Amino acid sequence: MNQLFTIDCGDILLREYRVEDANAIYEITSQPEVYEYLPDFKSTREQRLDWVTNYEIPLNQKFLTAVPNIEEQTYLRLGIVLKETGEFIGFCNTGIKEELPAPNREIAYAISKHYRNKGYTTKAAKGLIKYLFENTNVELLNAVALKRNLGSNRVIQKCGFRFLGEVEIEDEAHYHYTLHKNEWQRIE
Repeated sequence: MNQLFTIDCGDILLREYRVEDANAIYEITSQPEVYEYLPDFKSTREQRLDWVTNYEIPLNQKFLTAVPNIEEQTYLRLGIVLKETGEFIGFCNTGIKEELPAPNREIAYAISKHYRNKGYTTKAAKGLIKYLFENTNVELLNAVALKRNLGSNRVIQKCGFRFLGEVEIEDEAHYHYTLHKNEWQRIE
């Protein structure tokens, strides 16, 4: 299986991780604009290489092999890559958010500070949502964002998620949103 899984999102691609992406992921997750909102993603270079090589790539392959029945799969982690240059500029993931009641599959994302406010994150999130609703047995997606993370809240809203309320995660208030497949089909 030399062909990497990709989702075409116009001027960006979502692509499964490669070992070579570890440094770019490390650089992005080391930006204060990212780790302020995703502190669990911060690591050393060595940790990131270990995570990508020994956990994230194997879990991606397990997830993709299970499609369409992904209930038991934890995460799918995809890089956001500029189609024109191949540059890795962010990531867009789906996984189980254990702090939420079932069904608790969520989407999450981050983009380099150098590529913000260009619409890439929204395109990536919409691409992953479309893939999940069209190719898997997912019927409901969640998204959470810290109340102060205005950019992330805007992306979630642009993707059609409905505000459900507030939820406390790790002692911080987050906005909680959901998107049902049937609602997405009406707006898609």
